Amino acid sequence: MAAPHTTGTGACPVQHGPLTEADAPRVQMYTKEFVTDPHHAYREMRSKHGSLVPIELAPGVPATLVIGYQTAVRILSDPDHFPADPRTWQKTIPDDSPVRPMMEWYPAARYNTGLAHDRYRHASVDAIDGIDLFDVPTTVEQIAVPLINAFCADGSADLVTQYAFPLVLEVLNQMVGCPAEIGERVATGMAARFDTVRGPEGMKMLKDALMQLIRLKRQHPGDDVTSRLAHHSTELDDIEIFAQLMSFYGAGFEAQRNLITNAVLLMITDDRFRFGDVLGRNLSTTDALDEVLFNDPPMANFCTTYPRQPIMVDGVWLPADQPVVISLAGCNNDPQIRGTDEPGGSRIGNRSHLAWSAGPHACPAKSVAYMTVQNAIDQLFDALPEIQLGKAELQWRPGPFHRALMALPVVFPKSAPVRVI
Repeated sequence: MAAPHTTGTGACPVQHGPLTEADAPRVQMYTKEFVTDPHHAYREMRSKHGSLVPIELAPGVPATLVIGYQTAVRILSDPDHFPADPRTWQKTIPDDSPVRPMMEWYPAARYNTGLAHDRYRHASVDAIDGIDLFDVPTTVEQIAVPLINAFCADGSADLVTQYAFPLVLEVLNQMVGCPAEIGERVATGMAARFDTVRGPEGMKMLKDALMQLIRLKRQHPGDDVTSRLAHHSTELDDIEIFAQLMSFYGAGFEAQRNLITNAVLLMITDDRFRFGDVLGRNLSTTDALDEVLFNDPPMANFCTTYPRQPIMVDGVWLPADQPVVISLAGCNNDPQIRGTDEPGGSRIGNRSHLAWSAGPHACPAKSVAYMTVQNAIDQLFDALPEIQLGKAELQWRPGPFHRALMALPVVFPKSAPVRVI
């Protein structure tokens, strides 16, 4: 496959030192070629640029992509030099830029440093910690079984639209205390943000839906994430609650549904996960999740920071207030930690990946997410153990941030409905 297209737009303005990689043509992250085979793109980037790659996230939006594992850990662990606050940067970005809705500032932990970060993080962690992990398997089962029963007699299904999407949405809705109608609008708006196709429209839909939910929980609190945020001791206002919920839904909805489908795809196409003669599958769901989180994480390029001033990293001058995006997928496949130049490979039992980020912005809901996804996959294979990949060509959703299938067509022997004991 041909290497991704490049352009000279947005060359680094810093004049310190000799010509650096930041002055090189920029790799376009929004092309069909990149979305189709990002791992080829990461290998090309590494061979030409090393750990820091000049990119365009969208037309006219320059950034630097970090594909070196140790470099990423350094940046993620240094919020003083690499804060996550985009407010200075976003003044230079048009309102209709397709990536702006994904990157613009909100009063949430993800976009802040120092005392503001601590305040928002405290409220979010308390709200998430109120979720009873012991209830998650039962919740997933109650949602998964009717979904499976809706297609098990057909002998085929699209596991994106018929399983992963509605399952994750309903699990999150229950955790957040969100009525189904509002949740549908949240999911549609969130998907538009990530796809960077109808970003501004999606952002409006998302905000309208979540603000309606917040008003509801102000008046009628319950045992849910939204109510805990709305009545937390930090006294968050409605916009602050909206920002925390947007982060929760954004990370939870996109990451979990993509992790389900990416892991199922691995399990039905890799002989190591096929059923054995005696003990069932040769490798477990947790093995598949470990490998996917390393090799093909659902949030592929994320955790954006904005240096306060020009700073040299790995021999490259990074300009002030320009996005530095961590490639979780690229870093996880860094040959310096992988020990080989070949992509992919087994990561069984290894959880040193960056799929949940690292440092002060590490995902506070990873235990909830991991348990949700693991149980969702186990429910599917318990009911339909002979699932195979369908014949339709796999296609990936557009956008530089996630690794997300448009559809996952599968076939299996027609089966009777699942009974809940």
